[in-house]
Amino acid sequence: MADVLDNFKAGQRASWAHFAPLQAHTTEPAARLVKYTGIERGQRVLDVACGTGVVSVTAARLGAQVTGLDLTPELLLAARENARIAAVDIDWREGDAEALPFDASSFDVVVSQYGHIFAPRPDVTIGEMLRVLKPGGVIAFSTWPPELYVGRVFALTGRYMPPPPPGVSPPAQWGDPAIIRERLGDRVRDLRFDRATMMIPTLSVAHHREAFEKTAGPVIRLVEMLSETDPVKLNAFRAEIEALTAEYYADNVLRQDYLMTRAFKS
Repeated sequence: MADVLDNFKAGQRASWAHFAPLQAHTTEPAARLVKYTGIERGQRVLDVACGTGVVSVTAARLGAQVTGLDLTPELLLAARENARIAAVDIDWREGDAEALPFDASSFDVVVSQYGHIFAPRPDVTIGEMLRVLKPGGVIAFSTWPPELYVGRVFALTGRYMPPPPPGVSPPAQWGDPAIIRERLGDRVRDLRFDRATMMIPTLSVAHHREAFEKTAGPVIRLVEMLSETDPVKLNAFRAEIEALTAEYYADNVLRQDYLMTRAFKS
């Protein structure tokens, strides 16, 4: 089983290496998450699955002491460049959300923006995020509800992909408040949920689909696989995803609604 999960994570690491062009879309939501979390100067903050560091840099500009961790070295290169330009000092770590390389109770705040959801085992991931958070500290994250655009894209992509290894949970489950409540359980208090919207400028549905195929990890893997094995099926996938995207697209803007979660460690 360990080898299967290692191979799964290696595939994720490789496919998410191309995400950086999407960081412009996640920059404004990063500020919203930092404000929602209540991050303040001097706090020790861990950004799990930090990607290109938009949340990390935003928090560091407020004076927080930030550590950003991600599985993909190419994204950490972009994160370091973002920190250099913003003139902030951040401790960047290459690492796995399922095995955080930090002592217990090391951080005042643990956050993740659309990142920790891709770790294969939610129970392990949330256990690690809470382990390194001090009692009374804040855990907060942004995720994609399964019934809305990005969650539906995940489901559509999954129907065309081979089944994941046993025990790997769909990332959109992290957008369901009932599942979040169950996963956090009595380890947290004052659990709160809020909704927000990301507006993506794009010239057409087809423009968005092509950009998605070049930057979004699961879609990159799917397109690579079907290009080699089943071009007819690939065309069917593209037709379906464009039809789905059209439901949320108007006036050169694609609407992507998401869920924000915040709680305090008991």
